Amino acid sequence: MHKILKNVLVKIVLITVVMLLLAVILLGVRVFFVKGGKFPHTHIDGNKELNRRGITCVRHDKNFK
Repeated sequence: MHKILKNVLVKIVLITVVMLLLAVILLGVRVFFVKGGKFPHTHIDGNKELNRRGITCVRHDKNFK
């Protein structure tokens, strides 16, 4: 019984590790495989539409404490 449980646990851990590695690779395709690639700038100051509407980051607001 313990041997079967151990085998199942090892399979689950291996599947989990493979899924995590696949997720990291897929999320980083642009960074890893494109020359000069980098993660996209997702901060609010990098969004042209929000800047056009006058929406800013509260952390960089002068009145933020």
